Amino acid sequence: MSRTAPPLPLQGLQAGFRRFTVAEYHKLIEDGTLTEDDNLELLEGYLVHKMARNPPHDGTLNRLTRQLARWLPSNWQYRIQMAITLAESEPEPDAAVVRGSDRDFDVSHPTPADFGIVVEVSDSTLDADRRDKGRIYARAGIPEYWIVNLPDARIEVYTQPQSADPTPAYATRTDFAKADAVPLTLDGRVVAHVPVADLLP
Repeated sequence: MSRTAPPLPLQGLQAGFRRFTVAEYHKLIEDGTLTEDDNLELLEGYLVHKMARNPPHDGTLNRLTRQLARWLPSNWQYRIQMAITLAESEPEPDAAVVRGSDRDFDVSHPTPADFGIVVEVSDSTLDADRRDKGRIYARAGIPEYWIVNLPDARIEVYTQPQSADPTPAYATRTDFAKADAVPLTLDGRVVAHVPVADLLP
């Protein structure tokens, strides 16, 4: 996601900040205390602002939508900037590929078991998306995490989440440059190879 300035490292927030559980966060939404206009997501118990997106970000997200959605098997769906429910967080990744039909999440958000891939489109938030979002997604055991790295014109694919580590992270990172094609892998099976040049500005 694009922000006007990089956020503070979540692990570095000082004592005194109020942390919320996912259930408390849902209650704030249900009773109207928080609305879509607040533009927040819950990350490791903290309410974090999502800042305005820029044209390269939105153009890239539009290309991702067009390119990835066309290759998905019938039992998978593509979601754009929608919430996912984790143990301590409810992030809203720029894109996600989840198992199920378009009616399966009318009552609740997807959980880690539903996921194939989460995607963040990164420019000014690159460090935070690697550090904080990477830790959050790895802790949840989400099998594959893509960072569409706009400054360096590449896609970083993170696999093998080490969810039980004291500081969860992905064990493997593979970078795909503009001349490459990134594999779209679901349930351990490559369903397509997507040219990186078709995704980047």
